[in-house]
Amino acid sequence: MIKVLIADDHHVVRRGLLFFLKTQKDIMVIGEASNGREAVELASELQPDIVLMDLVMPEMDGIQATRRIKSVYPHIHILMLTSFSDRDHVVPAIEAGAAGYQLKDIEPDDLVDTIRAIIAGKNRMHPDATTQLTKSNEENINLPHMLHPLTRREKDVLAELTMGKSNKEIAASLFVTEKTVKTHISNIFSKLEVQDRTQAALYAVKNGLTEN
Repeated sequence: MIKVLIADDHHVVRRGLLFFLKTQKDIMVIGEASNGREAVELASELQPDIVLMDLVMPEMDGIQATRRIKSVYPHIHILMLTSFSDRDHVVPAIEAGAAGYQLKDIEPDDLVDTIRAIIAGKNRMHPDATTQLTKSNEENINLPHMLHPLTRREKDVLAELTMGKSNKEIAASLFVTEKTVKTHISNIFSKLEVQDRTQAALYAVKNGLTEN
């Protein structure tokens, strides 16, 4: 079962998503949040596989909530589900760690397909979001980083990995467990579409992904 947390400040939106997702045999909605801060708290408590995250919410917006969740729980996937498709929203959302970006007018079947794809380790973007990322690339913003977004912690791990450190050494340097390091490295491999540490290091150097 794919465990889903819905985070949206509009009750009608949450009800609509819940109503449809409950009909899917492989999806289970385990919680609802009405603001970003609650989304962070419930993500910590319930450990969903994926969060359907609105962008504009009270107390804490979706980008801030995504950043906080991904920094502590890198295994939790984030799908932005919003009404905004401009660059000022798209780029920060992807940089924060969102694995997908879709608009709220998405067809229900397409939403389910997107959820399943993200759980399988793939990125899913609305065409308008992809257009904004492409424009950013044309203005010398790193597109590979946007399409394969690394969280700040993943970039820290990648930087250590690029220096040839072992998982144990990375864990000691970043004050985390080896298990957490392994999770970060697995996510890095998936996002960068590489098979091993050497390929990850080469990709990082080539694309400037370890730069601050």
